[in-house]
Amino acid sequence: MNINDIIAQRVRELRDAQGLTLAALAERSGVSRSNISLIERGESSATATVLDKLSAALGVTVAGLFEQAGAAPSPLSRRADQPEWTDPGSGYVRRNLSPAAWSPIQLVEVVFPPGQRVIYDTLTREVDVYQQVWIIEGTMELTVGDQADNTAWRLDAGDCLAMGLDQRLAYHNPGDKPARYIVALVSQAHKPPRRD
Repeated sequence: MNINDIIAQRVRELRDAQGLTLAALAERSGVSRSNISLIERGESSATATVLDKLSAALGVTVAGLFEQAGAAPSPLSRRADQPEWTDPGSGYVRRNLSPAAWSPIQLVEVVFPPGQRVIYDTLTREVDVYQQVWIIEGTMELTVGDQADNTAWRLDAGDCLAMGLDQRLAYHNPGDKPARYIVALVSQAHKPPRRD
């Protein structure tokens, strides 16, 4: 199954589980109904910013949109089985590293092209999501917060930055080589159900 089909199935599955119509998800996410319909049919490769809006509206992380329905909950994730997606807007490549078995942590590897920028403006989430970005190779500039009150961080290989996903985030590779980094995410949405 290709990555657009995985995303399509997951968005449909999450929307149906919450009893949301296309119109309701469009209103909640700020993504047009027609765009969501194209994504759910696997006919459109959504950009990173669109996936961020959809994931926030559905109460999962972006990494949660790459989970395959029916995948066995194995504690092992082989390289060949890790979903990889390329943002059609910036060309950045993200690979979900985490196994299908439940864990409070999700790991994602990103390769970010030189000169590119991605901005996430989604501020409202139903669950708290925290992330840490650890640079393996290259340099990234991360701007955290809105334009009036923001903090810009320059991260080189070995640097790690922690932040919540309740604020505007801008990722920029100012270098002339790709940057490679790991993102670790924790969200309340990934807590196992309570057993009474």
